[in-house]
Amino acid sequence: MPAEELSDFEKQRLANIAERDQLLKKLKQEAQSSGLALPPPPRPTTKKPPTDSSRPKKKPVPRKPVVKDESLAPRRVSSRLRGLAADSEVAKRKADEQQDAMMEAERAKKVRKSDAFSFNEMVVSGQKLSGEGLIGVDVVTKGVAKPYERTFGDEDIQMTTDKDLKAAREEMSGLQLWEAWEPNRIKLTPERIYTMTFHPSETKPLIFAGDKLGHLGVLDASQEKPVSVKNEDDEDAEEDDPDPILTTLKPHTRTISSMTIHPAKPTHLYTASYDSSIREMDLEKTTSVEKYAPTSLADDLPLSGIDMAADDPNTIYWTSLDGAFGRHDMRAPPPSSTEVVESWQLSEKKIGGFSLYPTHPHYFVTASLDRTMKLWDLRNLSRDEPVPVGEHASRLSVSHAAFNSAGQVATSSYDDSLKIYDLATQGINTWSEGHDKTLSDEQMKPDTVVRHNCQTGRWVTILRPQWQQNPQSSIQRFCIGNMNRFIDIYSSAGDQLAQLSGEGITAVPAVSVFHPSKNWVVGGTASGKVCLWI
Repeated sequence: MPAEELSDFEKQRLANIAERDQLLKKLKQEAQSSGLALPPPPRPTTKKPPTDSSRPKKKPVPRKPVVKDESLAPRRVSSRLRGLAADSEVAKRKADEQQDAMMEAERAKKVRKSDAFSFNEMVVSGQKLSGEGLIGVDVVTKGVAKPYERTFGDEDIQMTTDKDLKAAREEMSGLQLWEAWEPNRIKLTPERIYTMTFHPSETKPLIFAGDKLGHLGVLDASQEKPVSVKNEDDEDAEEDDPDPILTTLKPHTRTISSMTIHPAKPTHLYTASYDSSIREMDLEKTTSVEKYAPTSLADDLPLSGIDMAADDPNTIYWTSLDGAFGRHDMRAPPPSSTEVVESWQLSEKKIGGFSLYPTHPHYFVTASLDRTMKLWDLRNLSRDEPVPVGEHASRLSVSHAAFNSAGQVATSSYDDSLKIYDLATQGINTWSEGHDKTLSDEQMKPDTVVRHNCQTGRWVTILRPQWQQNPQSSIQRFCIGNMNRFIDIYSSAGDQLAQLSGEGITAVPAVSVFHPSKNWVVGGTASGKVCLWI
C-alpha cells in the first residue's frame, strides 16, 4: 500500500528538525576548527509516517501538539569557542586603551593651567568691549509662597508707617529691569552661573559672571540697543535685531566659585576656582596670571571663596571645600615645595562661604556644612587648635555668611531661614588685640530670623545673601535669590524692602549681587543668563 501523504504539520516539523541539525553541524565545525570540540548533541530520531498496514487496530490516541525544545536551540557561543580568541583580546585591549584615553582627557580638562593667558588664549566667544580692554578709563517672617506668587508688593509699601523704611522700600522697589534686551537674550556664560560681581565703577554697570566649567562672562550694560533697520526693497525681510555685545573667556578649568575686585585696584579681577587656583585678570590688558595654587598639580584643593581687606590690596584670603582657611601675599614669589602655605584647618567639613569684617578685617566669619556659623579673630588664631570667638549652630548646613560694614552678619541655611547677627552690639568694634573674650551661645544667637525657601535642589546654585557694601542711606540692605523667580531685598532688621521681578524671567536668578554703592542688582541663572535691575 502506498505511503500516506504527509500532512502540512508533519512537513513543518521535519523542516524544523533539518534546520536545527544544520545549525548544530555548523557550530560543531567552528568549534573543531578552533581546537575545542563541543560534545555532540543528541540527534533526534524521526519515525516514518505510519501507514495503513502498520496502524494499530485499536482506537487512535489524539496527537499532542509538538512543543519546541528550547534546550536544543542554538546557544550563544563565546569568541574563544568560535576561534576568535586573538581578535577578542585585541578588541578588548583596544577598548580599554580608548577608555583610559577618554578618562585621561577628561581629567586633563579639569587640571588647572598655571600659565599666564592672553585674551586670545582665553576667549571663547564675543569681543573686547573697547579698544582699551574690558574696561575703559571711566571706569520679618513670612510663610513659604505658592509657585511664582509675590509675597511683597505695593500694598506692603503703602502700609509702612516708618518714614525711613518706607523711603527705602520705595527706592528699592522702584528699580526696573534693564529694557535694552530681554533676560532670555543675555546669555553671559555657557553653563550654570556660580558667582557674580559688579565692577566698582559708578559710571556704567559692568558685570562679571563665573560658571560651572570655568568660563568668565563680561557684560557692559551701558551699551545701547542699535535701532532696528528694515530693508525697504525687500518686503519679506525681517528687521535686524542684534544681540547684546558679550565677552566669554575661560581662565579656569573648573567651577569659578568666587570673585572680587579691590576698590584700590579697579583694573584687576580676582577669581577662585575648584581647580585649586586663584587668578588675577588685568582688565585693561585682558591677561590672566595665576596668583596662588598648591605647589603640585597633583594636589587638589578646591577653593570655595575669596575676600580682600579694604586697606590691603595685596593680600588675598581664601577658604576651601575641605574646611581650610588661608592667607596669601600676592607680592611674594610662588611658594616652593619646601615652604608651608599659611593656612588653618577650621572645619572638618566644607566651608561654603566666608567674609571679612570690612572695617576690622582681622575678624571674619565662616559658614560650614557642619551646620555652624563661626566668628574668628585672625590675630589670635592657633594653627594647631584654632578656636572661634563664638559660634551658632543651625538645624541644617549653613550656606554662606556675609559681613557688612556695620558689624552685622547675614547667613542663609538649608533650614529655610535667613539669620542676621548684630555683632556690633556685642562690642566687636571695641575688642583689643589679645582679648580673651569668648561669646556665649546666648550672645551668638541671631537677632533676626527670616523665613526663606533655600531648597535649591541639584540644578540651581545655592542661595547666598550679599550686602551692599556702601549703601547711600542709613539702612543697610542685602539681596538674595528667590525660588519663585524673584530677587528679595532685606534690611539689616529683617524688613523686606523689595521683591524684584520683570517680564521674560523664566528661571530662578539664584546668584544675586548688589553694586557696592549704586542701587544696581543683578541675578544669574542656571542657564547662564542674567537679569539686571537699575
